[in-house]
Amino acid sequence: MGWLLYFFCAMLIGTSKTGIQNVGTLAVPLFALLFGAKYSTGIVLILLCIADLIAVIYYRKQFNWQEVKKLLPFAIIGLLIGLFTGEHIDDRIFKMLMGACIILGVAIMLWGQRVAKKQSGLDLTKKWWYSPVFGLITGFSTMIGNAAGPTLTVYLFSKKLDKFTLVATGAWFIMILNFSKIPLQLFVWKNLSWEGFILNLLAVPFILLGGFIGIKLVKILPEREFRIIILSLVVLSALLLILL
Repeated sequence: MGWLLYFFCAMLIGTSKTGIQNVGTLAVPLFALLFGAKYSTGIVLILLCIADLIAVIYYRKQFNWQEVKKLLPFAIIGLLIGLFTGEHIDDRIFKMLMGACIILGVAIMLWGQRVAKKQSGLDLTKKWWYSPVFGLITGFSTMIGNAAGPTLTVYLFSKKLDKFTLVATGAWFIMILNFSKIPLQLFVWKNLSWEGFILNLLAVPFILLGGFIGIKLVKILPEREFRIIILSLVVLSALLLILL
């Protein structure tokens, strides 16, 4: 049963990177159940890096580099804060922080939409603090449990990117962060191992299968349904992390 769950989660990660963003976030609480919250981040990280490479090769021409540049400096700061925080908390609090990061991203988006409706012409995405706030949250949440996807998706949705540009931009940005985390988790948290790497290699066919499914789904789904599904998965994954 454990192996089936592991390979299913690997397929979800592949699907999330090439199409239905945040379906892979559903795998985060499942991996936490299989391996423990903090140790699971090391197992998942290499899977994510493999899936990231697949996604950026496929979407290499459709990403928005300007949005990546706005987020990246503050995301690195958030990543380092997450690195320090993760050294001093237990597994249960670690999981709750994962979920809280996701919920916070959704709350900011909903608040921004409400303010924009009340004050016609006011666009919070143009404010100087908007990208830095999301950059910090994204960097912190990617270090605390590889849970940056939902917050990043909220940000990219608010920028009104089309679904292909959204997927491509998210894939490139997360790939940069994930590869930056490898030395940090190897030498500071020490939760990367050869055993885990071999386990990751066994999952590669399922990541490829998930990647193929994701590419097909993003082509089929209309824009409105695509957004509804993504945001629903954001909330569900956050609740699973907090409650399980």
